Amino acid sequence: MPDAAKPPLNATTREFGARIRARREELGLSQEAAALRCGIHWTQLGKVERGQRSLRLENIVKIAFGLDVTPGGLLNGVPLPGDENQPG
Repeated sequence: MPDAAKPPLNATTREFGARIRARREELGLSQEAAALRCGIHWTQLGKVERGQRSLRLENIVKIAFGLDVTPGGLLNGVPLPGDENQPG
């Protein structure tokens, strides 16, 4: 099954990924260029943007640094894991 067909893990990863994608697009970067700036593989970035991957703190910080945003800016207000009804 291709990754694009897999659903997000949960509301938290879906919202976090949407924020990553929005910031990347705001900077006018391709996934490949953004991944290079973040120091991760572009396939990993794609899974994060689709909400299919949960990240360690170290990788959240790397992505935030690469996209010129604070980790808090990416995380503030994301829905709590397991709270699928909370707006995101």
